[in-house]
Amino acid sequence: MKRALLVSLAVLVGLMMMGTGPAPVQAKTTFVTIGTGGITGVYYPTGGAIAKIVNKKRKEYGIRATVESTGGSVFNVNAIMSGDLEFGVVQSDRQYQAVHGMAEWQDKGPQKDLRAVFSIHPESVTLVATVDSGIKTVADLKGKRVNIGNPGSGQRQNSIDALTAAGIDIDKDLTAEGVKASEAPGLLQDGRLDAFFYTVGHPSGAFKEATAGATKVRFIPVAGAGIDKLITEKPYYAKSRIVSSLYPGSDNKEEFIDTFGVKATFCTSVNVPDEVVYAIAKEVFDNLDDFKKLHPSFADLSKEGMLEGLSAPLHPGAEKYYKETGLLK
Repeated sequence: MKRALLVSLAVLVGLMMMGTGPAPVQAKTTFVTIGTGGITGVYYPTGGAIAKIVNKKRKEYGIRATVESTGGSVFNVNAIMSGDLEFGVVQSDRQYQAVHGMAEWQDKGPQKDLRAVFSIHPESVTLVATVDSGIKTVADLKGKRVNIGNPGSGQRQNSIDALTAAGIDIDKDLTAEGVKASEAPGLLQDGRLDAFFYTVGHPSGAFKEATAGATKVRFIPVAGAGIDKLITEKPYYAKSRIVSSLYPGSDNKEEFIDTFGVKATFCTSVNVPDEVVYAIAKEVFDNLDDFKKLHPSFADLSKEGMLEGLSAPLHPGAEKYYKETGLLK
């Protein structure tokens, strides 16, 4: 791997004094990097939470995990495949597409070395718009300035799917922007966007920022017959809802905003050693109660649920742990 699995060589350290031998040799440390997403989303703190749990046992396992903010799911898959990342948080739809050689991987073909470790929180395809724009449905996005997500992010295709299901052509019917999710709230508040999509777990820092400014905004339902058909056609999608009370600054009065979504999944490569993946799966699952406290999006996680939404083969290291604990037969 290019930068991956940097293993510190055993070195002789300590004072070399006359008549004494060398100091004890340090145990080797395996360094792994977790690719996440923008710092205002949930992927970044998710990677941080996993790293925090694992690093508590770094002396026992000899693993040191670090987190990197990245462009999102597509970037993470490609970086894992090239060896630039050992692990990455990836939307379940992007995992499915990579394994089957679809979408961004149509030319490259199936990413046969991609492996799943576990799934994490649900992610909702979320649409927010300024009140002044008059947008109340997805159909109202016609003629508007809408951020659909930056290239390399998982959310971009979700936005396109939602718009297509509503009969909207992104090239003809609206001005589609491709900025990062972290930039969209500021652009919305400044009047340079009428609306933006973001596929994310809730509560989200991006939407807290978007709803906290002087410009009044509202969440828009992403539902209807077109979405029902989309969910039937694409097995990695499922219905979802957002709790309005998480964002008291929004203009929404209803209790829930209906939409659809995917799951965040934790992925790696078949080339990452079994013992490394085993240790990470074990520490997250053995300490799930502590892990769930690290972010509100993790509140409803269960061990059984964390093995759902995985379309890539399980990594042997993770599979070994799940079989030992009876989660898999």
